[in-house]
Amino acid sequence: SNSGKKVCSSSEFPNYKIRTMPERRPFVRLPTDVYPVNYGLCLKPDLIDFTFEGKLEALVEVTQATNQIVMNCADIDIITASFVPQGGEEINATGFNYQNEDEKVTLSFPTALQKGSGTLKIDFVGELNDKMKGFYRSKYTTSTGEIRYAAVTQFEATDARRAFPCWDEPAIKATFDIALIVPKERVALSNMNVIDRKPYPDDENLVEVKFATTPIMSTYLVAFVIGEYDFVESQSSDGITVRVYTPVGKAEQGKFALEVATKTLPFYNDYFNVPYPLPKIDLIAIADFAAGAMENWGLVTYRETALLIDPKNSCSSSRQWVALVVGHELAHQWFGNLVTMEWWTHLWLNEGFASWIEYLCVDHCFPEYDIWTQFVSADYTRALDLDALDSSHPIEVNVGHPSEVDEIFDAISYSKGASVIRMLHNYIGDEDFRKGMNSYLLKFQHKNASTEDLWDCLEQASGKPIAAVMSSWTKQMGFPIIVVDQEQVRREDRILKIFQKKFCASGPHNGEDCPSWMVPLSICTSQDPTCTKLKVLLDRPETIVTLNGVSPDQWIKINPGTVGFYRIQYSSSMLENLLPGIRDLSLQPVDRLGLQNDLFSLSRAGMISTVEVLRLMEAFVNEPNYTVWSDLSCNLGVLSSLLSHTDFHEEIQEFIRDLFTPIGLELGWDSKPGEGHLDALLRGLVLGKLGKAGHKPTLEEARRRFRDHVEGKQVLPADLRSPVYLTVLKHGDSATLDTMMKLHKQADMQEEKNRIERVLGAIAAPDLIQKVLSFALTEEVRPQDTVSVIGGVAGSSKQGRKAAWKFVKDNWEELYNRYQGGFLISRLIKLTVDGFAIDKMAAEVKSFFESHPAPAAERTVQQCCENILLNAAWLKRDSDDINQYLLQRKAAPV
Repeated sequence: SNSGKKVCSSSEFPNYKIRTMPERRPFVRLPTDVYPVNYGLCLKPDLIDFTFEGKLEALVEVTQATNQIVMNCADIDIITASFVPQGGEEINATGFNYQNEDEKVTLSFPTALQKGSGTLKIDFVGELNDKMKGFYRSKYTTSTGEIRYAAVTQFEATDARRAFPCWDEPAIKATFDIALIVPKERVALSNMNVIDRKPYPDDENLVEVKFATTPIMSTYLVAFVIGEYDFVESQSSDGITVRVYTPVGKAEQGKFALEVATKTLPFYNDYFNVPYPLPKIDLIAIADFAAGAMENWGLVTYRETALLIDPKNSCSSSRQWVALVVGHELAHQWFGNLVTMEWWTHLWLNEGFASWIEYLCVDHCFPEYDIWTQFVSADYTRALDLDALDSSHPIEVNVGHPSEVDEIFDAISYSKGASVIRMLHNYIGDEDFRKGMNSYLLKFQHKNASTEDLWDCLEQASGKPIAAVMSSWTKQMGFPIIVVDQEQVRREDRILKIFQKKFCASGPHNGEDCPSWMVPLSICTSQDPTCTKLKVLLDRPETIVTLNGVSPDQWIKINPGTVGFYRIQYSSSMLENLLPGIRDLSLQPVDRLGLQNDLFSLSRAGMISTVEVLRLMEAFVNEPNYTVWSDLSCNLGVLSSLLSHTDFHEEIQEFIRDLFTPIGLELGWDSKPGEGHLDALLRGLVLGKLGKAGHKPTLEEARRRFRDHVEGKQVLPADLRSPVYLTVLKHGDSATLDTMMKLHKQADMQEEKNRIERVLGAIAAPDLIQKVLSFALTEEVRPQDTVSVIGGVAGSSKQGRKAAWKFVKDNWEELYNRYQGGFLISRLIKLTVDGFAIDKMAAEVKSFFESHPAPAAERTVQQCCENILLNAAWLKRDSDDINQYLLQRKAAPV
């Protein structure tokens, strides 16, 4: 039902295609006339001068005579290079031609290298950079307060070439023999186990550590770490040695991850029916780390907050996060490491799959987390939101140049990827899915595969048209909205008219060339909301379905379990029937969440009025489920941010207080006996929401508990810290901010520092907002966390948003240089500008990035401009109605 409003046509949205890139020479992959079989690599890092020396002796195969070898190489100086044909004389290279733009080097030889095997020898030097990529330095403080550096690696996607000259493409696999020359009191780790450790002849303070030969593998999965660490160790039931390395003195904090890893390895072993191929696996916490974690084969690196758990000071959501990330990275040991994508175009296979199966694994280890419901809120709805934009992209993207690769590590590759795999798993059934996975892993182990290869294996295992169904989801962007109407015939039959069209964030797609999808549809009724009554594959624009044995008083729900990747628009009579299922909780939690999320999204697209959604939200007063509340809370946050541009922002705060007060009263502040993980998450969510919205009793209690916490009378339980910190800051003054800064300085755990960094932006006074922004760039905040401090300011208020954007513009050089085009720069831009709601801001953002190009964030900038225009249109269209509704609500007698 469209309440007589003009639906926003895409003509109102000028096409925000931004070409900030100078047009490049077309990207070319490496020539195939020489390829590596084994890399013998010895590296000697200098942890004082931040340089390293390297020696490479690579066994290579020349497939056709050539007088040059082209390899990848970046920020490395080659000192000497030579080639020794098997059984022949050494030939010295006469020239090194660096193509910096393409990150390649061409070694020229005076005579042609003949077909056959040989050894390529290269001596080189490089720098231990501070950009969190390649072979880099990571800062830490010893227990005595001395600042030291570890040398660590992050090679995915294209940064192994910063540590040694190599054929840095995922399909060029080889074995590696790695040796590290390091100070003797340091820990030295690599993918494989240590086989030899002996004093280094030239310097008695150094040792040479040699590692066993790796299996055949891609360069981006090679890793080494040199630093000071403690560890905890265990054996998995299938005999693999598992260690978790922690900062010195924090071995205790590695126990939770160790437990998860030891349970997870046998789970995957069993699920894939293929054994883990290495003798050991190490999980290690790195202080300065850009991503969440990296699945290097046998040596998985993590941010400290994604690995370390302190029983007293870690909150429930941190535990859950660690369990998911450990599950994700260990899945890659098979899916990604054993079988690797042929090229970055198929990155989504790695990431989508691991992002799906991490939930399967956590559900196995921690059934009490109700993790699959959380998947819908964390991944599925996030992917739907991004994929409704005109500036989205298909799951499979053709990528060439390294700067384009960074850009596809986004919610489409991860979250949409995981969502369509979840839909596929549901469509095939677990047994055939596992059969297909097993044959895929066996067929391609130690090799490379593409998306089609997986479809073939699953198609053979299930006998279903997997390739045909799935290519509509991976090769075209977007997803359908399923429009449903019904009619009752006789007493017992219900006829459904179903049609699909592309869903666009700016309203229904009315173009000529309407794309369509192969949609696995399932349907249930109120007779049994948990059981699918009918499954159909919608392979055309529209269809009619008859359900037998459905009496007039029953409701019908499409997509039970919220598994299919699409949104639904019910006729108003069907929707009316479903609403009681929310109040009386007869709809499953995940379906209550999905229904609300769909309607919220339809209101943003102008297909229904936002007032209808507010009415629906009020039906959630009896809601007990954490994830349902979490999604509601998220959407109300979006609305609250949108309405901060109006003069009735206070009215929506009142709406939020009214909605959350009953559940807040029921939960109270203190955990009760018999409560579990989800109760703790819900309490934190609700108290934070009430506190932020200015609920007086919550604010007073938060202030009291905060005082006791600071004075050391009564330490706040970890699960209450975020909501309390947020509440007191939101309504605090400069003294509150100073106290928070002091807590930040004293915090020993990175988790606590991050917890504080994320809420500092809630402070309201303009001068204090500036103080927080300046703090973001100080030494006190780790470089990867600066983004969340600035993002926290931008997300907290209208004033904060303006100040954060100005701050990013004023400090652009430093910020850009700090993240060197990695994905953190995209995240920074998105967090800073996504919330604006005035047309002219879109133009301002666009022109700023035209004069300050950020190639790896090009698409993010387009998406932000599109979101700003959508927000502005939404506000224009609905703000009066929302205001009216909120005023009437106040006036209405209770």
